[in-house]
Amino acid sequence: MEQLNAQQWKEKLDASSGGVIVDVRTPVEWEEGIIPNAVLNNIHEQQGFMDYVESLDKEKEYFIYCRSGARSGNACAYMDSLGFTNTYNLTGGIMNWPFEKA
Repeated sequence: MEQLNAQQWKEKLDASSGGVIVDVRTPVEWEEGIIPNAVLNNIHEQQGFMDYVESLDKEKEYFIYCRSGARSGNACAYMDSLGFTNTYNLTGGIMNWPFEKA
C-alpha cells in the first residue's frame, strides 16, 4: 500500500491505465459526493466487502478512499494481505480532496 496525499493520488490515478477507484464509505456518505468513476463497496458490510475484494484482479491498480483515510487504509492493508501489490490509500480521505466531485 502506498499512502498518497490528494495531489499524488490524483497524479497516479491520471497516469494509470485501468485503475479502479473504490469508495469504502457507507451509502449515506456516498450520497454526499464521490470522486468521479468510483465504485461503492462499504467496508462496514464485511462479508460483502471481502467477497468483492476476492473477486478482483490482483494485478490491477486500486485507488481506495473513505472520509478521512482510516477505513481506506484498513481496506488497502486487507487487500495487501491477499496479495494485491498496487493499492493506493488517499490520506485524509475525501475530506481533503480539492478536485472535482460527482
